[in-house]
Amino acid sequence: MKFVSVRDLRGKSAEIWRDLPDEREMVITSNGRPVAILAAVSESNLEESLAAFRRARAVDAVATLQRRSVAGGTDALGADEIEAEIAAVRKARRR
Repeated sequence: MKFVSVRDLRGKSAEIWRDLPDEREMVITSNGRPVAILAAVSESNLEESLAAFRRARAVDAVATLQRRSVAGGTDALGADEIEAEIAAVRKARRR
């Protein structure tokens, strides 16, 4: 996978756009850190590509929630404790 800096994206955009179909995706970096993914799509696969990207983000969000749950010790809550927590949050929102 090719890594491209934001500076190169601005300065060498024609070259990057030309190479993108062959590369399929590139990681855009800022100060050496990844900030975005540039992916080749076409009219025929745009919807499928967006759906796959959204699924991947949803899976990542669930994994993040699970890690936070384990770190916070809430992964072992029972159904009654979960219901009590939901009720408390709903009550606080009504105020």
